[in-house]
Amino acid sequence: MKRLLLPLFILILLPLITFAQSDQLFTGMDVFELQWVKDPQISPDGEHIVYSRGQMDKMKDRRVSRLWIMDTDGSNHRKLTGRDANESSPRWSPDGSRIVFSSSSEDDGSEIYIYWVKSGAFAQVTQLEKSPSGITWSPDGKHLAFNMKVPESNPKLADSKQPPEGAEWADNPRVTTRLNYESDGSGYIDPGFTHIFTVPAEGGAPRQITEGDYHHSGDPVWSNDGKRLFFSANLNEGWEHERRESELYSVDVGSGNIEQLTDRNGPDYNATVSPNGEKIAYLGYDDKVQTYQLTELYMMDADGSNKKEIELDLDRSISSIHWDKDGQGLYFMYDDEGNTKIGHTTLDGRTSVVAHNVGGTTVARPYGGGSYSMADDGTIAYNETTPYYPAELAVTSMDQIKRTKLTGLNDALLDYRELGQVEEVWYQSSVDGRQIQGWIVKPPNFDPDKKYPLLVENHGGPISNYGDRFSPEIQLYASAGYVVFYPNPRGSTGYGEEFGNLLYHDYPGNDYHDVMDGLDAVLAKGYIDKENLFVTGGSAGGTMTSWMVGKTDQFDAAAVIKPVMNWISKTLTADNYYGYAHYRYPGQPWENFEAYWEHSPVSLVGNIETPTMVMVGTDDLRTPPSEAKQLYSALQIREIETAYVEIPGASHFIADRPSQLIDKVENIIAWFERYRTDK
Repeated sequence: MKRLLLPLFILILLPLITFAQSDQLFTGMDVFELQWVKDPQISPDGEHIVYSRGQMDKMKDRRVSRLWIMDTDGSNHRKLTGRDANESSPRWSPDGSRIVFSSSSEDDGSEIYIYWVKSGAFAQVTQLEKSPSGITWSPDGKHLAFNMKVPESNPKLADSKQPPEGAEWADNPRVTTRLNYESDGSGYIDPGFTHIFTVPAEGGAPRQITEGDYHHSGDPVWSNDGKRLFFSANLNEGWEHERRESELYSVDVGSGNIEQLTDRNGPDYNATVSPNGEKIAYLGYDDKVQTYQLTELYMMDADGSNKKEIELDLDRSISSIHWDKDGQGLYFMYDDEGNTKIGHTTLDGRTSVVAHNVGGTTVARPYGGGSYSMADDGTIAYNETTPYYPAELAVTSMDQIKRTKLTGLNDALLDYRELGQVEEVWYQSSVDGRQIQGWIVKPPNFDPDKKYPLLVENHGGPISNYGDRFSPEIQLYASAGYVVFYPNPRGSTGYGEEFGNLLYHDYPGNDYHDVMDGLDAVLAKGYIDKENLFVTGGSAGGTMTSWMVGKTDQFDAAAVIKPVMNWISKTLTADNYYGYAHYRYPGQPWENFEAYWEHSPVSLVGNIETPTMVMVGTDDLRTPPSEAKQLYSALQIREIETAYVEIPGASHFIADRPSQLIDKVENIIAWFERYRTDK
């Protein structure tokens, strides 16, 4: 581990930040101008890169994605097609002559398109009933495999009523008998099962490969001879009650016969076939039934025999594995102390760092989820972000001593905005002496001789992390004149399995002390106005914020965003009901309600004296509005200053639309401004 984290100064050197050329601050309306790189895909010969370019549609108040392409040296940067539609998931054909992608118009579902690189022509090659996902090329480039849902009808308990002709009766009842019937961001899940299909790459009728009342939803991966597809699924009889369980399977493309390749209690997924077709690398873990568990790297023969773990001695969860060009090792991604990295391992577990700062999944959403791809010559294309810009496109390789940043999608905006400067901090927890990491953002034009209000931001998850990634929200808080402190207390990822699992049967718990110790560390710097302290956070961060004001009166105001207030009601009403019993608290809520109540912030609501705003999306299925209302109603009853803010139509990702992000930040700032005493 020590060797892995040795500073590779040349490799990880970030470009010098071009500081703002004016005093103009970053504002809410600037959010509409942000752009970011997603899913970069480099051609097999390493000559071209196609990527999804995310940006905002100001008039329709939504995020859109268009495909762009460039040469690997950064030249010939252009839009891939002339379509004014959402485009995503580009994948090169094995010979590099074509690109498959999915595209959807505003009113229709996605379809599969092919782009011919030499001519620039493109065409729709499917007419599908539902949107495809996980599109992959066969080794000979003649077929495509993908996942698609096959719908079924809702069950009925009674015969449908028959209104007279012309009558306007209420709709028939909707009957549900499934355990999993809704999903945050999507709403009600229509009945049906996901199956694997193939279709000729030149277009034609899709052919369903799998059958049965099971979801075959793991992205299909072709065997080297094109005769089989590998995928991840749970085909056990009790699959609906085994939400963490999955195995790897292979299906014969011709006959549809399925063979199970793995068999253990825990997830197995992300099958990746070696260049010679003889080995399969994959990810998974043995389920220990605990809050946080490391995802490990495994290997087996293509027929499922000779399984073994590749021990990385890394103590980090890994993701997104790819074989290197010689089949002698694998690339992977992982989070380490707030920084997302690309690593490489030999087959005997010798690891090294390839690149740092490849996006992130917490603060920056959706401004650059980390991802990468590799060419046959070992060139790696990836997306990179820093605290000063959203994800941009970069290239590197194991053989290079530097990385090259190819795009500057936000230069025209951010070069002319004064951003808050970011400082990494470490401090000691009073609980057990552990070192805790956090970040401080100072207001633009910061003067160390002045005193500033402090805003503490708690991250969601809680199995997640903050890092050195771009966050428009945090920059907007800084622009409003606040010093912002955002820590990674115990339970955060990127610090090892033991640290991440410290919340097991203790959440919220000692993570509260980690945050408060960080507060003390920031106050000791001398530039914080101790009479103007504020706290906020969303999801698990909202839960922590409500817990904090139930434990201390040190804050002048709080903004609790989409919280869990009551673990009993949350567990039995949320779409992710399966993530708590046993894994976070012992037993089901009705079996051990004392433990669930002990860690529910509503149990502390009688202590709260802090003016507290509560915010939630009306369509939130992860932390339903009933959770937020419990806090608001209790504070109203107790005559504590409070306000209840609903974001209409918003799911748990409360800022899905750009204007919603602006509304969220501006309402939080407006609430805090009421209680600032330095103005």
